[in-house]
Amino acid sequence: MQSAMALSFSQTSFTRPNHVLGSSGSVFSTPRSLRFCGLRREAFGFSTSNQLAIRSNRIQFLSRKSFQVSASASSNGNGAPPKSFDYDLIIIGAGVGGHGAALHAVEKGLKTAIIEGDVVGGTCVNRGCVPSKALLAVSGRMRELQNEHHMKSFGLQVSAAGYDRQGVADHANNLATKIRNNLTNSMKAIGVDILTGFGSVLGPQKVKYGKDNIITAKDIIIATGSVPFVPKGIEVDGKTVITSDHALKLESVPEWIAIVGSGYIGLEFSDVYTALGSEVTFIEALDQLMPGFDPEISKLAQRVLINPRKIDYHTGVFASKITPARDGKPVLIELIDAKTKEPKDTLEVDAALIATGRAPFTNGLGLENVNVVTQRGFIPVDERMRVIDGKGTLVPNLYCIGDANGKLMLAHAASAQGISVVEQVSGRDHVLNHLSIPAACFTHPEISMVGLTEPQAKEKGEKEGFKVSVVKTSFKANTKALAENEGEGIAKMIYRPDNGEILGVHIFGLHAADLIHEASNAIALGTRIQDIKLAVHAHPTLSEVLDELFKAAKVESHATTRTVSEKVVV
Repeated sequence: MQSAMALSFSQTSFTRPNHVLGSSGSVFSTPRSLRFCGLRREAFGFSTSNQLAIRSNRIQFLSRKSFQVSASASSNGNGAPPKSFDYDLIIIGAGVGGHGAALHAVEKGLKTAIIEGDVVGGTCVNRGCVPSKALLAVSGRMRELQNEHHMKSFGLQVSAAGYDRQGVADHANNLATKIRNNLTNSMKAIGVDILTGFGSVLGPQKVKYGKDNIITAKDIIIATGSVPFVPKGIEVDGKTVITSDHALKLESVPEWIAIVGSGYIGLEFSDVYTALGSEVTFIEALDQLMPGFDPEISKLAQRVLINPRKIDYHTGVFASKITPARDGKPVLIELIDAKTKEPKDTLEVDAALIATGRAPFTNGLGLENVNVVTQRGFIPVDERMRVIDGKGTLVPNLYCIGDANGKLMLAHAASAQGISVVEQVSGRDHVLNHLSIPAACFTHPEISMVGLTEPQAKEKGEKEGFKVSVVKTSFKANTKALAENEGEGIAKMIYRPDNGEILGVHIFGLHAADLIHEASNAIALGTRIQDIKLAVHAHPTLSEVLDELFKAAKVESHATTRTVSEKVVV
């Protein structure tokens, strides 16, 4: 499993019907993107009353023609498998998505096995969001120490900042190792069987792994993630022409590096490389940088993250051919016009990073054995992650989560999808609201978002006949941000004034990735503005940026407000 977004508009895109891939490749209803990791366990408590409720839901659920499931529960450890199967649940792929599903399955009393052909943690932990955050932590500190004006504003004097490249690389590698071990131990501790070898589907409820090991399960989840996507004409040597997999090892810091794709992957690496002294050139197929963001956020982010730094860019062009450095010659990049395909320019740089997103890893999974035909590599699923075969029929007891299905290529989305599937196979129907899943870009400052962009919301409003309003607040008015001398940034909310529904929230500023969750949880829970604006936020905190945002929204007076009555005993 991985955390980076899928394919960039900068090159040929992999996409699913009714979805468009963002500049960094995430799949939304219209262009959008992100890089984020969700290494958390969602726990559900069970009392006698809600166990009865679940049994009731299960009886109703089992009556559905297309969804017959059963689950064996046990109070001992990892549960007991049904007599006719080796396991209740087999998960192919031990990334963040598979890990989240496995933990929740054991909590539900399911006998669970997880198959991993590479290393536990998948892309996110080993080659994605985890090591990249280690590099970005270094770049953030370097950027602050190098900003003499910023340091003087605190009354601080700092000598010239430097870094040890190998030390930085070791920090990223050590973090990945630590998190990988944590994930492995967390599954072993609760009795999940970790099986080593490449897993594939042999037939209904049957899986092969390794050379000739065959096991069966009542239900199977495919969670095989994705790999870096390299467009045709680009030769990757792993040294001077690299993907994010290579870049995270930080084997060198080139003086001048071209980054193909200006989505989340490209933006984050531009933050790292410029902080460490590199000059960066973006190559973007669309006419503007960061096309997957809300346009207003994109404009501000370019003014702060691109223009003042040693970054230039070419937009509206494809990198039709990239040749690695050899025989004393630099990396050669041939650019063509994205629309006319006419030659535009040739660049000579020290290195090139291919940040055109990710492609699903679904080859060799035995999908033909259950008559499943991929769509540009993605495994087709319905809203419950149930796999659909070539005739449009649901494949019984087979599910696909995460990057392999392409619904939303984020690590924490994969985990949420896995938990949703486990809820279903345990007898409780559950459909995940993907519009409530937040996304973040860990630049300095950070960018985060959830829900619709302003153009998307207005288009939806026009089609469905409701008015859309927008409200904004600035970090310049926030005490905590000013105390940190980090007043650059805004928060923006798109909403319905007739009923107070939150359609989307976008933040650019200090710790934006942490702030977005109040908004995403409000969307997930269906909380309306007229209710959440009554919530109390500690002062002085950055959370007051959202507090002011909610309070500034104008909801029509007829919109209902839920009242909360609580007796307080002092």
